[in-house]
Amino acid sequence: MNEDIILAISKELGVKVEQVQAVLELLENDHTVAFIARYRKEVTGGLDEEQIRIIDDQYQYGLSLKKRKDDVLRLIDEKGLLTDDLKEQILSASKLIEVEDLYRPYKEKKKTKATTAIALGLEPLADLMLSLPRTGDKISLASQYITEKVPTVEEAILQAKYIVAEKISDNAEYRKHIREAALKYGTISSKKKNNDLDAEEKYKNYYETTEKLVFIKAHRVLAMNRAENEEVITVTIGLQPERDVEHIRYHVTHNVMSIFNEELLDSIQDAYKRLIAPSIQREIRVILTEKAEEQAIHIFSLNLQHLLLQAPMKGRVVLGVDPAFRTGCKLAVISPNSKVLEIGVIYPNERTKGAMIDPRALEKSKRTLVDLLTKYKVEIIAIGNGTASRETESFIAEVIKENHLSAKYVVVSEAGASVYSASPLAMEEFPDLSVEQRSAISIARRIQDPLAELVKIEPRSIGVGQYQHDIAQNKLNKSLEDVVVDAVNKVGVNLNTCSPSLLGYVSGLSKSVAKNIIDYREANNQFLSREELKKVAKLGPKTYEQCVGFLRILGGSNPLDMTPIHPESYKKAEALLKEMGLSSKDIGSEEMKVAVSQLDKEELQQKYDIDKYTLNDILGAFVAPLRDIRDSYPGLKLRSDIMHFEDVKIGDELDGIVRNVVDFGAFVDCGVKYDGLLHISKMSTQKINHPSDILNVGDEIHVYVIDIDYDKHKMGLALYKM
Repeated sequence: MNEDIILAISKELGVKVEQVQAVLELLENDHTVAFIARYRKEVTGGLDEEQIRIIDDQYQYGLSLKKRKDDVLRLIDEKGLLTDDLKEQILSASKLIEVEDLYRPYKEKKKTKATTAIALGLEPLADLMLSLPRTGDKISLASQYITEKVPTVEEAILQAKYIVAEKISDNAEYRKHIREAALKYGTISSKKKNNDLDAEEKYKNYYETTEKLVFIKAHRVLAMNRAENEEVITVTIGLQPERDVEHIRYHVTHNVMSIFNEELLDSIQDAYKRLIAPSIQREIRVILTEKAEEQAIHIFSLNLQHLLLQAPMKGRVVLGVDPAFRTGCKLAVISPNSKVLEIGVIYPNERTKGAMIDPRALEKSKRTLVDLLTKYKVEIIAIGNGTASRETESFIAEVIKENHLSAKYVVVSEAGASVYSASPLAMEEFPDLSVEQRSAISIARRIQDPLAELVKIEPRSIGVGQYQHDIAQNKLNKSLEDVVVDAVNKVGVNLNTCSPSLLGYVSGLSKSVAKNIIDYREANNQFLSREELKKVAKLGPKTYEQCVGFLRILGGSNPLDMTPIHPESYKKAEALLKEMGLSSKDIGSEEMKVAVSQLDKEELQQKYDIDKYTLNDILGAFVAPLRDIRDSYPGLKLRSDIMHFEDVKIGDELDGIVRNVVDFGAFVDCGVKYDGLLHISKMSTQKINHPSDILNVGDEIHVYVIDIDYDKHKMGLALYKM
């Protein structure tokens, strides 16, 4: 391992060198992030998944930076141009862009005005200009370079100026200064092109705008990028030409009145306008885009995490509804253990746009719905929020009211449901059902166990981000994959009921090994112990170590197997039970809670040679073996009546659920067909940096209507009374 990189990471993150080393050693030995965070706390000092990944990312960047430095030093040295000072500058660079700046003068260049001039033998004249001679006659000096290809003094000076301009442009210090100044004081402007490519005026806010780079929001950068790609606007980075040129002039001329002073000033202007400014502007766009992408990925990941960890509505009979007009609303009744009890269809909405609803079809739909609700004692109706959602919601609310039913309903985001319903996975699970019927099943299961159902869908298709199609897809996919992995392993998986999709995200398990586990379970009806996992094909000792703690067995031969306690700690767990005069059968009992509360933890650590992290985890599992971290997250808000958008007026107070959090605010479902926008400026009377500081996807909030546009179906909200 590279000690310098480890030391730098330690300083930047404010963690001990030993912690960084421990993380890197564990990762090098093929331990997963989830396993390290849960079962190696005593080694890492309790670092969580995010900290572990940051350490790994920074170390990999450090290695890439070091490799590039070594390559650049070698390439320059091969040319015989490496000086001690240059070597020191390269070795002390902390970013790749700084290394590239230092390497720029020594890079093999394609044909440029300067390379052409060098080929003509004008480099000595350029060097003479840069040496700032105070005496002599520049005409006579330049005449020494007249040749057949350089016929005049004027041509010689012109060609030499091209070389000077490129040397100035290649200067690492100038480029760094101008880049940093641009990021501090520069601007970004957008202007509409003379065309009609934005008929709906999606990008109206960017038709004529200028703002400082230091204040530009990430979502605005991505919006400008998209609008520019669609040729709606042009985007320009504004630098400080006078200040930049003056900085270069001072360092080039040192305020010395050289005989070539006029030529140097021309070269500086040429270098800046033709070479430096366009290059820096491109670099600034890349920097802005990378930062904006990082922010967008972070917010998408945060939203996804809260969506996956919504509190499940366990043990309920649920009716899933996939709304539609012409093809009817598909229904699926799901048992408390997520089995399909019955599939149906109703036609409560018009079949053709503008047509009247058939009274007989409407009445039949009501009877069908009531029959299903009473037959299966349905407690919750989950309605997808797609096409015809609000019309269907209105129909269901009316049926509940007319028939005095106890069932409640909830509108569920169906983002990604169509992707899952048409997937090979869904076809394998329900080969005889239509896409819409599978979608109704998925919608119902989403409220029974959001995590178990949503892992079947490609994370980026779940739709809780912003500009997700405009950012680097490989980075987005990796980040979202990490979120799903963390969520699954934090919750744990019931080995005897989990789906292959859920199992595939468990620490250490590949898809093929997960399939082998499912095959073994089906062949043997169930797993009776964690130890039995060792009999699964291709599940070796290393994989067993990484996955077993996250797999739970309820009602098995060993009560410890239902807890998050790792088998490697069973002996210590049994010793602790003996210390309390209890057995594994007492786990989760009131007697256990009392006994644990009376323990002297410091004494136990010494007596049983057990670290504080493992001890706390074991005792926590003794008290609450089936604790689900999702219980601390908000669940879905159930309703039995409906309010129409047309009924809402400014000043109304509404309860809503946060559907999405973006840089500029949050979209809130208040049960009135169209989501309202809660702008960041209306979230608090105090300044907040980002909406995610106070709101998360799934949060239930009380809002005030401050603006409404009935024609455009837009509603402005505030978290406080205006």
